[in-house]
Amino acid sequence: MYIIAGLGNPGKKYENTKHNIGFITLDFLAEKHSININKIKHKALVGEGTISGQKLLLVKPQTYMNLSGSSIKEVMDYYKADLDKLIVIYDDVDIPIGSLRIRKKGSAGTHNGMKSIIYDLQDDEFPRVRIGIGAERKMSLAGYVLGGFKKEEKDLMRDAVERAVLAVECMLDKGIDAAMNEYNIVRPACPPPR
Repeated sequence: MYIIAGLGNPGKKYENTKHNIGFITLDFLAEKHSININKIKHKALVGEGTISGQKLLLVKPQTYMNLSGSSIKEVMDYYKADLDKLIVIYDDVDIPIGSLRIRKKGSAGTHNGMKSIIYDLQDDEFPRVRIGIGAERKMSLAGYVLGGFKKEEKDLMRDAVERAVLAVECMLDKGIDAAMNEYNIVRPACPPPR
């Protein structure tokens, strides 16, 4: 069984913020495959389903971002899931807005949600889909990631979410190497003039 976790913060206040792109992507994936993420278990909203013949659990931790690891650890322990069957989807301020980076493993970088997961699992050897939200900012990091998208960013981010969903589907169907080859494309922050 795969565990696919989208990271974010619960509540209306954070619903459409940059830091919730993991939740937004998971909701898009769930809607596309008619999976209801509506049960509360393991400090998370969860939904079970099947994609590309793979049984999976979609997980939206409700612990707030910085404590995501406690929820993910509970899920992993309960299902006795292998680390390579965990896929975490989250925002990354260190890569250009609208870009995707799929990795088999790695450090948390500057992301506190990932720091929490790696700390609680005591391991960083699990796949992740990073969705770029990086841009020049004239405010604190917290203010930036907890802010909404500018009008000109919305189409770019919708495209990134759709590509992230396709990447997860590819990972489930053909494996992570195929997904990395297909979807690890850096998008320019601003499209070139025509």
